[in-house]
Amino acid sequence: MDLEAVRAALRAQNPALLLEQPEGQWLDAKTVPYALREPRAVEELAKDVCGFANGGGGVLVLGIATRLVDDVEVLDQIVPVDRASVDRDQIRKLIRAHITPAPRGVRVDWSDDQQGSCVLYIDVPAQDSGCLFVVAAPVGKPGTPRTDTVAVPVREADGTHWLPRTEIQRLLSAGIAASGMPTAETLSHLLHDAVAGSQWPGAPRIGQGLPEWEREMLEAYEKLAGVGLGRPAGEAYRHGSAALQDLHHFFDGEPGWVLCVAPPRSPVVVRAPVWQAIVDAGRADAGGDPLAAIGYPVSTSGAVKGAGRVVKLEGGRWGPGHLVRSESSVWRWQPAVRLGLDMTRSALRWTSQMPPPQLRLRALVTLPWAETSTLEITKARRQQLEQQLAFSPLAGAVTMLSQRRGGNLPAGRWEPGPHDNSLHAASYTSILRAPDGRPALSAACMITCPGVMESAVVSCADVLIEDSAAWSKALGGHPGAPLGFDGSRMFCCMPGGRPPSSCPKCSAIRPIGAGPRRPPPSCACAPSAATTPA
Repeated sequence: MDLEAVRAALRAQNPALLLEQPEGQWLDAKTVPYALREPRAVEELAKDVCGFANGGGGVLVLGIATRLVDDVEVLDQIVPVDRASVDRDQIRKLIRAHITPAPRGVRVDWSDDQQGSCVLYIDVPAQDSGCLFVVAAPVGKPGTPRTDTVAVPVREADGTHWLPRTEIQRLLSAGIAASGMPTAETLSHLLHDAVAGSQWPGAPRIGQGLPEWEREMLEAYEKLAGVGLGRPAGEAYRHGSAALQDLHHFFDGEPGWVLCVAPPRSPVVVRAPVWQAIVDAGRADAGGDPLAAIGYPVSTSGAVKGAGRVVKLEGGRWGPGHLVRSESSVWRWQPAVRLGLDMTRSALRWTSQMPPPQLRLRALVTLPWAETSTLEITKARRQQLEQQLAFSPLAGAVTMLSQRRGGNLPAGRWEPGPHDNSLHAASYTSILRAPDGRPALSAACMITCPGVMESAVVSCADVLIEDSAAWSKALGGHPGAPLGFDGSRMFCCMPGGRPPSSCPKCSAIRPIGAGPRRPPPSCACAPSAATTPA
């Protein structure tokens, strides 16, 4: 069969006539369709169609397996293609988008004998012999050098720009028209893949608008293109120390990307919804620069897709932090956890009791908070806190301290006080007593909303040895009653790296009139914390 006979058989809905036909210059077969959600599969599609366009035309059949006969692939058997699994319109769009210029007359159609033999074929007719078709250089393994890519810088007015790929194609075609089509060997050494600036006619170039950044932005784009980057949605622009450019996704209908180049950090691409969440999270900054406030996203892979719950941020005035997604899919900024033994000015709060305890262990949490006038501790949240305290890590820490010293003291009741309990403060205490009624060991938790002198929510959990002799008696005279460093560390650094009472108290605070989709910004317990011995 020749090429026209193959075309006739496919159009006659009789693909079985192609069996035993060898692959060759104008015929190629693949067992399954291209997995077009994978960028490398789209590259393969563009390469195959482009090869036929440069070689006088041909037919690509999807749904026929081959076998090797004397080093030649022969069409062996039909592997029916499910029509619902293929979007022919998407294939047409990808061919037009990824081959420069778009080949004319390409047909993407079905050949189905209605007896179980259904294949998809792409028919590429012969093109103008004086035209060379090119595709973007394949995306190599991320991080590896690109040796098959060229760029042509041209001087324009007072700036240097990259010659668009369409112009490179025009110049190559002119040369071919004058000297004839080079051999395959020569062509492979010329310009197998010409790409610089825009790959899409009419669209801006990568880096267009920032001539001094074009090289860095193009290199970043090429390195990260494998995650699904598409054509630019607009020109590049500056934001602080970063160069940014909005990009479409590789696939129509998918959320786009933002390319961010901010030396000395490695460049990243961020899904557009995540980028918008980053900007929104920093809008409360008094300086009016959200990114300078909360920092720029970082990722070891170079792509921030937002598939997880946490996006790491660096370089912001607010200090190290993360963008964290709640269970209701709301993104909020949270400071990174910082544990230390430094005393803050809040460390001396709630320490006026008389007589003072013999030992106080305190874990203190400071939660910076915007819109402080809207905070209150509602009745429902206070009741929730009261119910949780008996089963909290703080209560567990007190029990563990006794059990490790041979005691099995019953858990004490949590009572309000001795400090303020109001719409803006909460205080609860649990006391373990010796047999004679003397206070032996107590636990306390306190929280206060921001006031005139403080723009943060301050919360702390205390474990107090009121009287070591009473505690020893409560433990049945156990000689190891004194608390050592290991016990102190066990209390201050509970599993998960957070102060033991931060969860229940975070849940107690609620903005006035807030609905269920506005939880406190640090209810995931990722505040900066200081453990403070008294």
